[in-house]
Amino acid sequence: MVRRSNIKVVFWGTYDTGKPRNRIFLRGLKENSVTVFECHRSVWGGIEDKSQISGVLTYLRLVVSWIFAYPLLIYKYFRQPAHDVVFIGYLGQFDVLILWFFAKLRGKPIVLDVFISLYDSIVYDRGLIRPYNPIAWLIYALEWLSFKAADMVLIDTDSHREYLVKTFGLDPEKTGKVLVGVEPEYFSGSEGGGVGPDQSDKFTFLFYGQFIPLHGIPTIIEAARLVERDSVEIVLIGRGQEGDLIRKMLDETPVNCIRWIPWVEYTALTRYIQSSDVCLGIFGDSAKAGRVIPNKVYQILNSGKPLLTRNSSAIRELLIADQPGVYLVPPADPKMLAAKMVELIELGRDQLNIRYHTEVREQIAPKSIGRELTEYLRKAVG
Repeated sequence: MVRRSNIKVVFWGTYDTGKPRNRIFLRGLKENSVTVFECHRSVWGGIEDKSQISGVLTYLRLVVSWIFAYPLLIYKYFRQPAHDVVFIGYLGQFDVLILWFFAKLRGKPIVLDVFISLYDSIVYDRGLIRPYNPIAWLIYALEWLSFKAADMVLIDTDSHREYLVKTFGLDPEKTGKVLVGVEPEYFSGSEGGGVGPDQSDKFTFLFYGQFIPLHGIPTIIEAARLVERDSVEIVLIGRGQEGDLIRKMLDETPVNCIRWIPWVEYTALTRYIQSSDVCLGIFGDSAKAGRVIPNKVYQILNSGKPLLTRNSSAIRELLIADQPGVYLVPPADPKMLAAKMVELIELGRDQLNIRYHTEVREQIAPKSIGRELTEYLRKAVG
């Protein structure tokens, strides 16, 4: 049995370092005294939303990047020092199929962090292709094979894990849950309270993220129409798949209390969070929306701000509906969302301007996330 203090891990593949989950995993392992050998080749640089990849040149660049990445990664893998296990981070379903044979040659188990199911996201959540499209079958087969190739498959919630077990026929003993976590240096907030430097006189709700169906932005817009008043501002930060739909909705029937900012830098998000009175999570009604806790929720929690989001089995794994600073509403229900927004407006910012969620901050810190991940790595080693 490999002790936690001396386990050695090769963190291998084309994993996307632009995603907080991979950065948190790397940091968390190191904070738990795990020896990590990074073996990485970037192919995702500059691509925020993979579903919005378009254009022949962009596809060609990705194909060329992969063609050159894998031979180099395999070569580098055989030059890695002695290790106990290989970890493949998001997006790793392709990587595990490439590495499987070579890891077996060295007698090393592979742990794959799925984070999101490609099949679920592309076919059902985002609806980019239909379930009976041959491409959908191909994606399912590829993903099924990648899960079978891994010795351990990780996901972010129990709800999500149960989906993988049911949909892909995985052995529950081969699966595990590790929360997404947060990068506290970017989302710690101010210890003295929630008021940010740019807070206006208006009561401010903030949403930020990619404009994807899971987020339920049309629900936010319809709710905004019901609560619109001069004393309220709803800030939307983002762009993505539903950007054109959102623009059409706002052009056809403007909502004066909405301010749309196309994007801000990751490191600048904390200023907008601290300048808001209430932060909005997700409100989509897809099955996936009920299984995930997105990055933004962890960031809001660690910032200590009130959180208003959809009720789901996933969110209840981490939070209690009636705990201070947590407000849950049914998915895709603008009337209920508007009613809760009005309730919070009437409660007033003086009542909301305290630091919430201190009880979960340690649980979602990188060291705690790394501790959970380490246990699964040790389990894979045996």
